[in-house]
Amino acid sequence: MTALLDVQALHGGYGRVEVLRGVNLQVNSGEIVALLGSNGAGKSTLNNTVCGIYPSFSGHVVFDGQDITRAHYTQVVQAGLIQVPEGRKIFPNLSVLENLELGSFTRGRERRSQNLQRVLGIFPRLKERLAQKAGTMSGGEQQMLAIGRALMSEPRLLILDEPSLGLSPLLVEELFALIQQLHADGLSLLLVEQNVAQSLAIATRAYVLENGHVRFEGAPDDLLASDELRRAYLGLG
Repeated sequence: MTALLDVQALHGGYGRVEVLRGVNLQVNSGEIVALLGSNGAGKSTLNNTVCGIYPSFSGHVVFDGQDITRAHYTQVVQAGLIQVPEGRKIFPNLSVLENLELGSFTRGRERRSQNLQRVLGIFPRLKERLAQKAGTMSGGEQQMLAIGRALMSEPRLLILDEPSLGLSPLLVEELFALIQQLHADGLSLLLVEQNVAQSLAIATRAYVLENGHVRFEGAPDDLLASDELRRAYLGLG
């Protein structure tokens, strides 16, 4: 099987500081892949390097058979590789509708109206707040908006970076149910999370990142079966 996303021996970081040290990672079409690891492990750096926001030092990023290692981030979006960044990164002074429409600026513009109706069907609360300034919404509503904005660009692979961060337990349950529904609708996902138990409960496969390299890759059951990994990297007893 040819991977939809194939990250090969990727090195990267900031300036001269190397954060990623030869990362190999694959996401196949139709999978939910969980990327786990503690703060500082390099998860967000990996996301931003894969998406063309940070330049790589060496290695390759291949998406749907095309090498996008040196591609500009707008080209990455045009290919259908879309990220919902940590912290949501909505535009607080723009309305909900304006934020959503910006999601189709680079990709999906021709079907903006249809995609908007789909997003509002998934997130009825956004439909009630289309004219509201995004910065006045609750954290949970802002996360809905960030995901909805990403869906407006018709992703082929959606990267979710710490989507449950700062949400109440009830909203976390709703979020993971939404992720499962998006997957059931045919979307491939890379889920980057510190919420270990719930991520592994829905993932097809999992990776554990430690100090910029992959410490484990495999089935969630295999990861949970290792006492060492459970204690040292997942925080589970």
